[in-house]
This record gives sequence, structure tokens and C-alpha cells, in this order.
Amino acid sequence: MGLLDGRKALVFGVANDHSIAWGIAKAFHDEGALVGFSSVESLIERRVRPLAERIGSPFVEPCDVTRDDEIKAVLGKWHDQQGDLDILVHAIAYAKREDLDGSFVDTSRDGFALAMDVSAYSLVALAREARPYLHRGSSIMTLSYYGAEKVVTHYNVMGVAKAALEASVRYLAADLGPDGIRVNAISAGPIRTLSAGGIAGFRKLYGPFDQLAPLRSHISIEDCGKTATYLASDLSSAVTGEVIYVDGGFNILGVPSLGD
Repeated sequence: MGLLDGRKALVFGVANDHSIAWGIAKAFHDEGALVGFSSVESLIERRVRPLAERIGSPFVEPCDVTRDDEIKAVLGKWHDQQGDLDILVHAIAYAKREDLDGSFVDTSRDGFALAMDVSAYSLVALAREARPYLHRGSSIMTLSYYGAEKVVTHYNVMGVAKAALEASVRYLAADLGPDGIRVNAISAGPIRTLSAGGIAGFRKLYGPFDQLAPLRSHISIEDCGKTATYLASDLSSAVTGEVIYVDGGFNILGVPSLGD
């Protein structure tokens, strides 16, 4: 018996097999869940559908999360095909490459609005449209990063967007809690994903991480999948509105040091 036997999950944001979202989807599948996928249209046939086929997923649909009509259409199609929803995963973030280099003060107005819309507001939009299909015991989760709490070089506008995302988690948890729906975030340490590649200086951030974090190891998509499984299961039945760090303890450090 798996922890998620009989449950149905819809995962937004898989880009390839290095995505945290894929690590989560695979973990859900391994624990018995039926998993559906939605991502940007350009990635569906080339990257997402082959992954979905590996775990026997019956649902793969494109979605532009800046369009409310597309979000509503995807969730409506899910309900028509699969019924209600037990688990909703939001693994979506985007900012212009030029806004992830240089100084935050130089962020453009439209770049700021775009990062907030795609990276933060989309969680609110997904939760709103999914709400009729969720039920007591359902779980919504999203992905954040330490740059939401502290300044991380070159994370810039994405750090501000992630801070808004974490605040949205708390407000959504308060709104949906009376219906028994939980909302949480996973704040992962640096992982070599497609989106991480767009952050200037990521290699310098990633390289020494396993020498700095208390657990002395890099973070994997499998690590995130394990925590996501906990958040999706009854093991976390009284946990909502939280940001759970999956970073080997890095966030507890005051002044990280490589030693003498």
C-alpha cells in the first residue's frame, strides 16, 4: 500500500526530467497516485508527454497561467475526465533573464509585473479555479526558495515574487482551511534545473553548497519529492500555511563558512 493510493494529483510546471515538479510527480506515482500534467504548450510534446508516458499518466494539457480562461479550461477538462482533485502542485515561476542579472533596482516595470503574475498570482488563480473540485483532505503545494526571505545575489525580482508567493500560501491556507484544504510551500536548496540556469552566477551558488549546508550534501529532486509526498498525504493532516525547507539545513546558518 502506497501513501497516496487512490489519490489524484495534477502537477503544473514540469519542464524536463530535471524539474523539481518531475521529482514530485514521480514520487506521487511511486506512492500510488494517479498523476496528470500541465505545462506551457511549447514543452508538451517534446518534453512533458514522454515523461507522462513513463508513469502511465492519462492527462497532459497545455496551459498559459497568465490566462484565466486557459486555467479554467484545463481544470474543467480534468474534472470531466478524472473527477475531483486530491493534490494540486504549482511549480511555476518566470522572470525576464535581464532581470535576473545586474541589480534589483534596475528591474523594469513590466518585468516586475510579469514575474509577479507568473510566479505568484498564478497560484491564486489555480487555487480559485480548482476549489470546486477539491475537498476536505485535499492538498495544494507550491515551490519557493530562500531568496524570498534573504537577499540572494542575482535572484532579484524572483526573490520578491517568491516572497509574495509565500504570503499567498498563508492567505490561501486561511481562506481554504475551513473547507479542510491545506496549502503549503516547499523551499528547496539550489538544484540544477532549467529555471536555475537562467540565474546569473548559479554555478557559484550551487558549487560549494554541499560544503556549507549542515547535512553536507546537494539537494535533489528526489528530496523534494519525499517532502511533497508528506504534504500530499495524511501524515501532514494538521499542517497548513507553512514553508518547509528542503535545503539540508542551510537556512539555519547565520554566516556560512567553508572553514579555516
